[in-house]
Amino acid sequence: MLRSNLSTRPFYNERGVHWGLAVAALLVAAVTVFNVRELMSLSARNTELTAGITRDETTARDLAREAETIRRSLDRQDLEAVTDAAREANDLIDQRTFSWTAFFNVIEATLPPDVRLTSVRPRVQQGVVMITINVVGRQTEDLDWFMSALEETGAFADLLPRQEEIGDDGLHRAVLTGLYLGPPKAAAGGGAPARGGS
Repeated sequence: MLRSNLSTRPFYNERGVHWGLAVAALLVAAVTVFNVRELMSLSARNTELTAGITRDETTARDLAREAETIRRSLDRQDLEAVTDAAREANDLIDQRTFSWTAFFNVIEATLPPDVRLTSVRPRVQQGVVMITINVVGRQTEDLDWFMSALEETGAFADLLPRQEEIGDDGLHRAVLTGLYLGPPKAAAGGGAPARGGS
């Protein structure tokens, strides 16, 4: 029997190990390149966003300064004039809903024969109708009765004589002011309330 060792050294498969190391190195290189690219992209994005934030903050400061300058430059009288004009426009819109026909129907139903109207001025403010009526009568009692008759209809409230005087012709003149609440809800049985003695 022959006993001999034909190999002088053991055989190692080094080629497989080299291939494995090469593949691992390629994977590490690929991941490194990807990470470097992502880092550069995120860094550029961060720079862009920071620049945008700075630009927006500068714009906001400029606009705030401009608004303050405009606020300071506004003339109070001009502002009040614009406010008054807007209020007047709103009052004109409200006056479109004022019914002269319904108003004069109430006046006609309550006006005694010895009292005349010389002028009527409604003023609408925020939906409230203030009325000013200039009247002329033979006696103060006629004017008082007329005011009472108007309030009894429910169409008027808080009627007061603001000015009263007796003219050279002996007639009593008065300026009545009060609230006009609109035509009475139940307009049945029109005509003036019965007057006790004239």
